[in-house]
Amino acid sequence: MRLIWATRGRAWGFRFLLSGGFEDPLAEYEAAFAGTGESETVFTTYGSALALRFPDPEGRVDTAGRAIPHDLVLVPPIPSDVDSLEAAKAELWPKLAAAYAAVWDRPRAPGRDEVTALLAAIGVEGTDGSW
Repeated sequence: MRLIWATRGRAWGFRFLLSGGFEDPLAEYEAAFAGTGESETVFTTYGSALALRFPDPEGRVDTAGRAIPHDLVLVPPIPSDVDSLEAAKAELWPKLAAAYAAVWDRPRAPGRDEVTALLAAIGVEGTDGSW
């Protein structure tokens, strides 16, 4: 599975923390989330990919007091048990939580290489979103 991860931090704006192996993940991201609007939660397919959005499970907010969303695009192969938003969160969030906790409160966004290194340090395989 490859993963695109877009979110924001307490003081830094919306960024791609993982690119899913795409040089520029924006086109894949926009296609996957097309038609979902500003929904707080999303679980939808785009071709063989899966797009999901959920608010930060720890309830973190940015400096303006807005809830922080986590937007993820899963590119196949996707585990067969990821068949709902809750199942996807249960599969992915434990792998992402520590890396996000390490960067969300920084004044500047981390680079993708740093996020990949943080994930590798906690035992998540792959590079830049390839798991």
